[in-house]
Amino acid sequence: MTRTRSTFPSPIVETFGWLNGIEHPADRPLMLVSQAAPVAPPPQELRQALADMILTNDAIHLYGPVLGLNELRDELASQCSARYYGEIAQAQVAITSGCNQAFAAAIATLTDQGDEVILPTPWYFNHKMWLDMSGVNAVPLPAQADMLSDPDEAAQLINDRTRAIVLVTPNNPTGAEYPASLLRAFYDLAKSRGIKLIVDETYRDFDSRDGAPHDLFTDPDWDQTLLHLYSFSKAYRLTGHRVGAIVTSADLLLEIEKFLDTVTICPTQTGQQAALWGMRNLSDWLAGERLEILARRAAIRDGFPVLAAQGWALRGLGAYFAYVEHPSDMPSDQLAKSMVKQASILALPATMFTPPGDSHGARHLRIAFANLDRAGIAAFFDRMATLPA
Repeated sequence: MTRTRSTFPSPIVETFGWLNGIEHPADRPLMLVSQAAPVAPPPQELRQALADMILTNDAIHLYGPVLGLNELRDELASQCSARYYGEIAQAQVAITSGCNQAFAAAIATLTDQGDEVILPTPWYFNHKMWLDMSGVNAVPLPAQADMLSDPDEAAQLINDRTRAIVLVTPNNPTGAEYPASLLRAFYDLAKSRGIKLIVDETYRDFDSRDGAPHDLFTDPDWDQTLLHLYSFSKAYRLTGHRVGAIVTSADLLLEIEKFLDTVTICPTQTGQQAALWGMRNLSDWLAGERLEILARRAAIRDGFPVLAAQGWALRGLGAYFAYVEHPSDMPSDQLAKSMVKQASILALPATMFTPPGDSHGARHLRIAFANLDRAGIAAFFDRMATLPA
């Protein structure tokens, strides 16, 4: 079996295939709540700045440093140090071609064929796909009722082949925000057992809590245990530019550099310049974006009783996501397909975030609501309420 055949098809690609041959009524256009990515372009001022750079900065069209532009690495190190009250240096930051590549680079650096990584379920499907293709065993750690994982249960799964624990907060797909104390417990567990803690904070800019989401960077030797992953895509609407980051020890980045040099040589110069300009100029704009996402989150919470009356349950809510339990006799993959025809809604079934045959996956759906305004969220609930029980 080849490496790519060892894993499942991309859920995003697969579900878009469900749309083939289906026409939606003019008064009920297709509603996409399947993909957690901005559909609007970056703000006008960023686009203008980028256009000017493309015309005037010749270096933007050339190869750059494998680990990213020093200016962007410096800026991210500085802003992360301020946000988390820690000490992060440029040498501990690498820029990657999207956050997925940051994860892939981390796994390539930390693991060998047959090693194990503890992956909470429901998991982010691209994490599972990369572990499969890397020949690394993803060890499921089922979430508790609050959609958070238990470090005591994780401890029981660690053996001599375990190389890392992966956490995503705010979580994809559930939206759950890991409390600082829980992240600390996982960090202490990883440190005590000599393994790494990979914390993917792609959606950190839309966390509902003010202040630092955790204190892990305050440890003097944080870089011996922690690998922090970040994405500029959601913050500045740069999904098409593919810009992410990994923050860890300088020694580990020397190994990660080998992977990045082989795969992409360097991250896109235009995307890095856009991210750098955004970090330096769009803090107020980003704060407004966060407030809008929080308002949409509130609209989901406030509108959910109409579905709760029909037996639905809201199990997770945060960042871009609502994670819901359905009352249907159908498993979630069949229900999600029927929703395309009956309600013109494309959502992802939780079977795409769980191991095959997992009963949890059959009972849940992920709703990515960030691209629905509040009127769109109201229309979403109206359509969902019409689905047959």
